[in-house]
Amino acid sequence: MATLANVKKALGITGTYQDDTLQQYLDEIIAFLKDAGVAEADITDGVAARGVSDLWNYGAAGGKLSEYFLQRAVQLALGK
Repeated sequence: MATLANVKKALGITGTYQDDTLQQYLDEIIAFLKDAGVAEADITDGVAARGVSDLWNYGAAGGKLSEYFLQRAVQLALGK
């Protein structure tokens, strides 16, 4: 399952200043994927990083998850 350290690495984020915020976003993305039916073992750093990035941009995306993230969540939930 995705970890904060690996998600930060994927997003090019260094330091620890925003760790609490990023962890909350990561927890939310993991919960979203689990609630969608994605097995914990299938929640990779890559898909988690995409979801965290969607939420992270200081509200620039209006809190919306990207089309890619949503499509990938469906694929993972369906096992495809």
